[in-house]
Amino acid sequence: MTSQAMTRQASSPAPALLTKVLATHADPGLVLARLTLAVVLWPHGAQKLLGWFGGYGWDGTMGFFTQTVGLPAPLAAGVILLEFFGPLLLLAGFLTRPVALGIVGLMAGAIATVHAPNGFFMNWFGQQSGEGFEYHLLVIGLAAVLALRGGGSLSLDRKLAG
Repeated sequence: MTSQAMTRQASSPAPALLTKVLATHADPGLVLARLTLAVVLWPHGAQKLLGWFGGYGWDGTMGFFTQTVGLPAPLAAGVILLEFFGPLLLLAGFLTRPVALGIVGLMAGAIATVHAPNGFFMNWFGQQSGEGFEYHLLVIGLAAVLALRGGGSLSLDRKLAG
C-alpha cells in the first residue's frame, strides 16, 4: 500500500468500518436464514405498527409497552419500528449485521420483560397466562447467525462491500 493510500485510509475510518459492517460470506444458507427471519418477523411488526393481523397498532402497542411493561416511550417506539422496518431491510440484505444485532436485543428484552414468567413453551392450548419464549429463542438463533456472518450471497451488503 502506498503512503498516500495509507494516509487516505487513516484519515477516513468510516468507509473501512462500513465495509466491515457490510461484509458477508457468499453462503446461500445465510440468504435462507435472512429471508426466513424477515418473513416470520415482519407480520409481528405489522401488528404493532399498523394493527394488521389482529394487532393493536401504534397507539395500543405504545400503551402496552409504556404502561404495562414500563418501557420509556423512545425505546418502545424503537422496538415497534425495528420490528416493522428491520425485516424489510433484511429482505433486501441491507445493514444485515446491525439489524440482526438489534433483533437479538429486541428478543432478549421481550423474554426478560414479558415472556420468561410464562415458561418455555408457546401457549398452544390456551392453558397459560401468556406466551412462552421458545419463538424468541428461535429468532435470536437466526438473528445471531446473521449478526456473525452477514446477509449472504444475494444481499445489498455484499454488493456494497465489494
